[in-house]
Amino acid sequence: MTPFLLVVAGPTASGKTALAVELARRCGGEVISADSQQVYRGLAVGTAQPTAAEQAAVPHHLVGFVEPGEGMDAARWVARADEAIAAVAARGRLPVVCGGTGLYLRALLHGVAEAPGRDPAFRAALEAEAARDGRPALHARLAAVDPEAAARIQPNDLTRVVRALEMARGGRTQSQRFAAHRFQEERYPHRLLALDPPRAELHRRIEDRVEAMFDGGLLEEARALVARFPGGLPEKLPIGYAEAAEVLAGRIDRAEAVRRIQVAHRRYARRQVIWLRREPGVEWLRPPIDAAALAAGLCSR
Repeated sequence: MTPFLLVVAGPTASGKTALAVELARRCGGEVISADSQQVYRGLAVGTAQPTAAEQAAVPHHLVGFVEPGEGMDAARWVARADEAIAAVAARGRLPVVCGGTGLYLRALLHGVAEAPGRDPAFRAALEAEAARDGRPALHARLAAVDPEAAARIQPNDLTRVVRALEMARGGRTQSQRFAAHRFQEERYPHRLLALDPPRAELHRRIEDRVEAMFDGGLLEEARALVARFPGGLPEKLPIGYAEAAEVLAGRIDRAEAVRRIQVAHRRYARRQVIWLRREPGVEWLRPPIDAAALAAGLCSR
């Protein structure tokens, strides 16, 4: 029998983890993280991984299991998530999937989207073009063929820009493939809950979180990364580590780094909400949330 999943989603800093832990605690569940930034080992502060108290309250899975620089894609993550879900269900407990990475959630619930294979020669040509003309120029090229993908992807994220252009070259854009994909047959029966705090409140929470990250050890995590990668930080790192490294190098001060990271997180939150609003069956929850009442309805399932 295919396990039933409770999925708790929403933008960054919206309170997903606290709600997922409380629902798992009340319903006899375990949490499976669906956060593409929290997968990295040694980057707990900058990615707001569940606290020691939260991880002690209920078991957590897929947190801090990938080395920085190794990278993770949706297909690999889904394979690991499927294993964790099966193990949780085999123990007679409720799998509670928690995260804001829309692509991971869609791949878990509907399968990995069909896409053309990688073309090494084409990718090399795009990377050479970015080196010659600059990454923003390559991003502008993506915007011309797939404006939705360009809106989701940061101009400096060369890996994702190249992949989106590669997919568009296959005849259908990444956005077209994703749009069709979200209506594929469900892989798991589930309820998809998404937190929807007022924008002003969410922005305040993001601003407070970034300040707390600097007070709580972000610079120390960045210092360890710089020591580990003396030739330059890996390209695909969570938000904030490049700015923290700039502070350590004396190129910007803390206040400027905080400002940049807050802006990046606000933009990321906006993209997360846009993605979730396109998902079928999502149930939006406006805080404050009565977790006890919500759990009573979910646990009786």
